[in-house]
This record gives sequence, structure tokens and C-alpha cells, in this order.
Amino acid sequence: MNKRKQQGFSLIEVLVTSFIVAFGVLGMAALQLKSLQTAHSAYQRTVASVIAMDVVERLWANMAMDTPLTEAQLQEQSLAHWQQTTNNRQSLPDLGLAITNTAGTNTYVITVDWGESRFGANDVPSQFVYSVDLYPSS
Repeated sequence: MNKRKQQGFSLIEVLVTSFIVAFGVLGMAALQLKSLQTAHSAYQRTVASVIAMDVVERLWANMAMDTPLTEAQLQEQSLAHWQQTTNNRQSLPDLGLAITNTAGTNTYVITVDWGESRFGANDVPSQFVYSVDLYPSS
């Protein structure tokens, strides 16, 4: 009886190992891409929140004016301010802004819209809705 000693890996074992490693690396790349997408979406929501808070500050300032602006004028002013990118201010792609007031109350609903076109999302519209009650000073 002649027994052969096994020396090293066979070609099939090397191929299977290579396939498993390649599959793992692909999974890690997909995970990294999803992480980037989520971080960018969170960044855009943060900018939308800052825009909404800026509109709230403008509403408060408008209440103190002798001749207050209309909601449409405030909306136009705020939108123009945030569509410009001077002074390194960050904005959102396809930015849209709506300010609505519930009739007879001091409740304002601020809606910030933007297009989510990064990472192949096919311009999925994103929206941030913020509601605030402004109470008049006595």
C-alpha cells in the first residue's frame, strides 16, 4: 500500500476560499454605501430643520413689526435667502418652502421640500414638516 501525503491546498479549496472572501468584501462595500446614503439623508434633514427654525425666527420678528409681512411675502423672502449659497451657507437641491396658518389661530405649519437625487434615488421628494404655535406678547 502506497499512501500519498497531502501537501498544501487543492485548487478547488483555494477557489472556494476566494469566493467567500470576495462575497464578504462585496457585502462590506454595500454596507459602506448604505451608511453614506443614510448619513447624507440625515445631513439634509438637519439642513431642513435649520431652514424651518429660521422661518420660525422670521415669524417671531414679523409679529413685532409695525407693518407685518404676509405669509406669502415671508415665504418668498425665506426661500430667496436659502436658495442663495453666498457666505458658505448650505442649501438643499430643488428647495421648496410653504408657510401655512391655521385660520383663526397662531399655529403655523412650515413645510420644507427638497429633491433627493443623490445615490440614484431618482429625485425622490423629501419633506420636513414643522408646526409651531406663536403666542402674541401681552
